[in-house]
Amino acid sequence: MTIFASASFFMYLMGLLSFCLKRKHLLLMLLSLEFIVVSLFLLLYVYLCMYVYEFYFLMVFLTMSVCEGALGLSVLVLLMRTYGNNYMISFNLLW
Repeated sequence: MTIFASASFFMYLMGLLSFCLKRKHLLLMLLSLEFIVVSLFLLLYVYLCMYVYEFYFLMVFLTMSVCEGALGLSVLVLLMRTYGNNYMISFNLLW
């Protein structure tokens, strides 16, 4: 179990690193955020398995992460239709 916990923590750190380094495109930032959410989901699953808790909170977490992904994609589609690209530098609306 500690292998899964350390792997998910490593995934979390790599997701944060890619989020910090890939700030040019909105799509890459959204993919990095989803990677962070998946690694947190795995870490939470390992934690709940180790202490034999119920997995109801995982369903709530998964539901919220799906909603977050859908909102991110809708913002991406809106900005692509408005500006024609997904470069973060061209979005005056966000700053």
